[in-house]
Amino acid sequence: MAKEKEEATIAVPSKDPDAPMEDAEKPEKTVDGKVDKKKEDELSEEDQQLKSELDLLVERLQENDRSLHRPALESLRTSIRTSTSSMTSVPKPLKFLREHYPTLEKTYESWPESDDKHFLADILSVLGMTYSDDGKRRSLQYRLVGQSEDPGSWGHEYVRHLSSEVGQEFNHRMDNGEPTDDLMKLALVIVPFFLKHNAEADAVDLLLELEAIDKLPQFVDKNTFARVCLYMVSCVNLLVPPDDMEFLQTAHIIYKQNDRLPEALILAIRLGDQKLIEEDFEDCKDPLLKKQLAFLLARNQIHIEVEDDDELKDCLNNTKLSEHFISLARELDILEPRTPEDIYKTHLENTRAGYSTNVDSARQNLASTFVNAFVNAGFGKDKLMNTEDPMEEGNWIYKNKDHGMMSATASLGMILLWDIDMGLSQIDKYMESGEDNIKAGAFLAIGLLGAGVRSEFDPAWSLLSEEVTKESNSVQLRQAAILGLGLANAGSARADIMDALLPIVSDSNLTMELSAMATLALGFVFVGTCNGDIASTILQTMMERDATQLRDTWSRFMSLGLALLYLGKQEESDATLETLKAIEHPIGTQAEILTEILSYAGTGQVLKIQRMLHDCQDHLDHEKEEDTYQGYAVLGVAAIAIGEDIGAEMSLRTFNHLMHYGEAVIRRAVPLALGLLCVSNPLLTVLDTLSKYSHDNDQEVAINAIFAMGLVGAGTNNARLAQMLRQLASFYHKEPNCLFIVRVAQGLLHMGKGTMTINPFHSDRQLLSPVALAGLFSTIIAFTDSKSFILGKHHYLLYNLVTAMYPRFLITLDEELKQVPVTVRVGQAVDVVGQAGRPKTITGFQTHSTPVLLAHSERAELATEEYVAMSNILEGFVLLKKNPDYVEENRE
Repeated sequence: MAKEKEEATIAVPSKDPDAPMEDAEKPEKTVDGKVDKKKEDELSEEDQQLKSELDLLVERLQENDRSLHRPALESLRTSIRTSTSSMTSVPKPLKFLREHYPTLEKTYESWPESDDKHFLADILSVLGMTYSDDGKRRSLQYRLVGQSEDPGSWGHEYVRHLSSEVGQEFNHRMDNGEPTDDLMKLALVIVPFFLKHNAEADAVDLLLELEAIDKLPQFVDKNTFARVCLYMVSCVNLLVPPDDMEFLQTAHIIYKQNDRLPEALILAIRLGDQKLIEEDFEDCKDPLLKKQLAFLLARNQIHIEVEDDDELKDCLNNTKLSEHFISLARELDILEPRTPEDIYKTHLENTRAGYSTNVDSARQNLASTFVNAFVNAGFGKDKLMNTEDPMEEGNWIYKNKDHGMMSATASLGMILLWDIDMGLSQIDKYMESGEDNIKAGAFLAIGLLGAGVRSEFDPAWSLLSEEVTKESNSVQLRQAAILGLGLANAGSARADIMDALLPIVSDSNLTMELSAMATLALGFVFVGTCNGDIASTILQTMMERDATQLRDTWSRFMSLGLALLYLGKQEESDATLETLKAIEHPIGTQAEILTEILSYAGTGQVLKIQRMLHDCQDHLDHEKEEDTYQGYAVLGVAAIAIGEDIGAEMSLRTFNHLMHYGEAVIRRAVPLALGLLCVSNPLLTVLDTLSKYSHDNDQEVAINAIFAMGLVGAGTNNARLAQMLRQLASFYHKEPNCLFIVRVAQGLLHMGKGTMTINPFHSDRQLLSPVALAGLFSTIIAFTDSKSFILGKHHYLLYNLVTAMYPRFLITLDEELKQVPVTVRVGQAVDVVGQAGRPKTITGFQTHSTPVLLAHSERAELATEEYVAMSNILEGFVLLKKNPDYVEENRE
């Protein structure tokens, strides 16, 4: 956090007058070891005169003639205030008066109560900075009895020293149950001084120490609020509950006071307070700004009902997302569909001559299906699926075997992503197919199509709700319909979906596969809502199902569905965690770990990370004991540290140790945790580490590392990673499973032809999208048993990533919501918290015309004064209005 409170004493050494002198003050010795008399007496005439004057003033104060006291005190005050010093030395009057401190203290005690006595107390308080700090906190002690003058009149260093003693004294009194009113009164004098003198961090720290951060808004004005709030928000990850929430609430109040609604809304979303979010939205009276807020809510999948304003509804429902994405593609000239071969570039793979790469053509075709889906996602056109007659035998769908047909049909939903009108007409023809695999794929495609976009027609519900409950349907069809419904309505918390899916969760006659999928879908729809009905039903089901059913590998999704309900809700999951402890079956431990992970996801809570590492220490007998939970604990370290830079950096080091000393289940989870920690953020060190793990002797470690490489590079087109994956394709050309995952990773790397991200953080990395993290985490959980899921019949679980997919663009719109190109500077984001003046927020920037793409750690700012942005963060959709002052300037 901010500089340590004790820093106040750095510039002023704290010494007892009887203590040995510091090196700088010791008289120097000559070569023969004798003290150099000349050096000892070397006080300049000026200094000698000052010393004599001060000695005389101290003597005056000891005389009985009271009329001499006031002038002496005045002279002392003037002398102390006008003294200057370098940063490394003590001001001379303080240095010369240090030896008189005990004398002055005795003098103070001997004086009767009077104004002069208070005056002397003030001077003793200032001199107390240089006197030994033996726990007496002299500066504060005398300040509280003096108080004849404003503490700020004695200078900044004194006020900082005083504030550190106030904090220490407060803690001491709280421990002993003593009153603290006088300290609070003094603090509320110090805080305005700090705010006026560019020491916002010190003001915030002092009130934090005194547990009175809620008193800050009354002192903040239009000149200081931006720096105060920036510091407070950046501290949140380093605070323990409930201080973190108090900081967000206080910063929210300050932003509202200063009419900064976009910033206030971001904090309301971080607080997860639906009422506050709606209140902020309703408080906005500017129609243009309200649309900007609507875009922010849509990005985080938060829905608010509005009446009669179609444009505002379009913003809230993301209706125009597809249209703007296609226009971005046109601008960047990447509309032309790309084939899997364009991605693989097999001619660059140095496979041995004479060896065919088609080890398993069905498996390779399936890989191409996924690559085609991810690369052309959202563009509406591709060269595999969109053929003249999709139902003819030679069509791409029929080049896949059995369950492969399902993923192939579902890939249409990916390709037509966000374009509901166009998509429905193309998927419709597969809905009536007699082949269950194709029909199931069509159900899933409907769900993928509407992920993140709301439509008044609600196609997913109207087409899939009946299929979910229809008992004549095969398990596969019902599963596809359930997952489709979950993906399309992620984050919507719709009661009708709960009514449809809860009976499937609780019916113990149904297969675990179906119940677990229904639980996962409910987790998506009710992510982060702490819904008690769903939680109690899932817990009841876990207790009622017999042990053989709970041992089913699908049970992990039942645990995950429960955990998703508490995503980001911290201690609100405590009651559920206690209930899970009562479940004796290993699923209880697994669900407990997952719930704790997701409750604290993105918070950077050190104690929770330690708890996860503690779970990784146990050396279990793999044959006798269930150790799956240890793999989850590894993922937990990443999920909790994600989005908090220092925690993330320390986690990378921790994973290195786990890889060396951990059991097999831990080693398999480490690459996945690395992928989660750096998703869509291809850091060189992480890529090199994963590249090493991708050649591991344990094939599951290698497979997870390859997939993690895809996650780390997702949507970035990173050239170095593309080269690594091509080398892996050559290396594993005889291993169908590894090669399949290499192809999937290549598809992820070129996702949306390099225009998308699956990083759950957005809005300058301030907000974590629960929906995005839910999709990301569920895909990663599928890789904790890749043989059963991704490499088995359930590879379609890869499509869960759709909830995290979003274009990484910056598009500027005018007041009519039409695209308007403006010049912007795009560069690496710089952390400017606590820096003096108006520091640059980006570095190494380039100037572009919008629309532009932003990488994970980049930030944009307007390069023209012609427009004013409605949002303080230039990301996603940004509304602009004409700057009224701009024209006048030009006229001049």
